[in-house]
Amino acid sequence: MEEKAGGIGVSGRIFLNIVLQFKETTDTVIGVIDSEGTVIACTDLTWIGQKWQHLVEPINQAGDGCVALEGKTFKTLSTWCGQFDFAAFAEGEGEMSETACAMATVALNAAKSYYEEKHDKISFVKSIISDNILPSDIYVRAKELHMNAEINRGVMVIRRINGHSDGLTVEAVQSILPDRQSSFVLSMGEADIVLIQQLGENADREDLEKIARMLEDSLSVNDENSVVIGIGTVAAHLRELAKSYKEAQIAIEVGKVFDTEKYIINYENLGIGRLIYQLPTTLCEMFLQEVFKKNPIDALDKETLFTINKFFENNLVLSETARKLFVHRNTLVYRLEKIKKLTGLDLREFDDAITFKVALMVKKYLSSRGIEA
Repeated sequence: MEEKAGGIGVSGRIFLNIVLQFKETTDTVIGVIDSEGTVIACTDLTWIGQKWQHLVEPINQAGDGCVALEGKTFKTLSTWCGQFDFAAFAEGEGEMSETACAMATVALNAAKSYYEEKHDKISFVKSIISDNILPSDIYVRAKELHMNAEINRGVMVIRRINGHSDGLTVEAVQSILPDRQSSFVLSMGEADIVLIQQLGENADREDLEKIARMLEDSLSVNDENSVVIGIGTVAAHLRELAKSYKEAQIAIEVGKVFDTEKYIINYENLGIGRLIYQLPTTLCEMFLQEVFKKNPIDALDKETLFTINKFFENNLVLSETARKLFVHRNTLVYRLEKIKKLTGLDLREFDDAITFKVALMVKKYLSSRGIEA
């Protein structure tokens, strides 16, 4: 349950975790009400949800002091305005109840302050990656929030796939991370969770990929991948987070076209795919027409394309490719000659092989855009 504190979100579960710790030290019922008089946390769980709206005004009038009302003692939590956002209460009236209520207020204020600060920082980070803050304001705001602007941070976009939607939440990702203090997890759009992870001075992409593998394994459903994770380049300054976030998104989009078997895609490993993805489709169509003057690429059947891909996978080595295809070397040579006659490209020649490889990727890119070339 999410309650509001002056526009700042504070979870009722946070307060509940605090007050339940008091059960071990006192028999007094202790709880928290919100600004509408609704009990949102209590050591006696049956009280949660009760509404004491008629008590809101007298609690406000009491200011920062304790006030006894209807057999309970109330004290407001810290607030910046005249109206309280939350108030602690203890069952009973008198000195013992006042002491219990005051003690609870100290602990609850500390939790409230921490999570409000965390929420402020998350909102700040979200405004950076959304390009909703001026670069000149980033340093000033970071200083106000006591955030180190010049420190390495990694950005990951975690996206749902295969129809899995229930398991991917901010809370689920946070629970997997070993150090929540050095990370920010936020929801972006309907399908994406973004992780901003603070890194050490010498951290590199391998450290980020290690975290990504941990997330992928933990979020899998019945040993089936339920997410795809895009990783941007390491941001050395807060202002670079927006760039890294866009890179992580691009990594997922490019990977969806060219690396369909991968579930962790690093922007730095996209290679030629990244270049092709950024080309205008009209330019790609022109390229295919120039390369395949004799016959269009669609003239090649599935078996021929399979042979070509195996040849590329085995670094253009005839003997190794023939062995993987379970065919005689001469059979493979015959197939390559056939491809040469159809396309005019000899895949045994490095330059022709490169041209054909790029052409295949361009074709795949156009197909992903619904364009037949």
